[in-house]
Amino acid sequence: MISIFFMFSLILSSSYAAVQDFCVADYKAPTSPAGYACKNPSDVKVDDFVYSGLGVPGNISNLSKVGISAALVAQVPGLNGLGLSMVRTDLEVGGVVPLHTHRASEAILVAEGKVIAGFIASDNKAYVKNLKKGSTPALVYAIFSSDDPGVQILQNALFQNDFQTELIAKTTLLDTAEIKKLKALLGGTN
Repeated sequence: MISIFFMFSLILSSSYAAVQDFCVADYKAPTSPAGYACKNPSDVKVDDFVYSGLGVPGNISNLSKVGISAALVAQVPGLNGLGLSMVRTDLEVGGVVPLHTHRASEAILVAEGKVIAGFIASDNKAYVKNLKKGSTPALVYAIFSSDDPGVQILQNALFQNDFQTELIAKTTLLDTAEIKKLKALLGGTN
């Protein structure tokens, strides 16, 4: 019984959230792998917890016809350490969110329009569903289990870099001419 109590005490003492109501990000302090340091509570303002950027449509004038407006810890210091964030995704008709990954779980809510959404599991099984609410263009909100979920877009990872074209060809089975074309389109080199 004493060991269980000790472990519980250790867990509580190591959890900053258990002893603080909040840990507003201090953007002036250095960051660490754990994220932002906490702002001095006497310097915290109500605006640290308020953000209206999700009410503004994202810029859809790009190759994918998709605009993203983020409410991550970088925009909302009050999210620091809470393990949640949100983005607004605006999709023009025919727009597409490229294949991507996050360092967090993601749930989506289709507020307007028609969206084909899904994911590919680690066993390579695709789970895809048509989601529809009203007419197009689409407005989708994504909620993440992290205040900074990060994102890696597959096409950018492959073609917006200086990784050798020949190595990409060997690992993807694409021909070098197609890889060079995609690198030129996305800003990659080599």
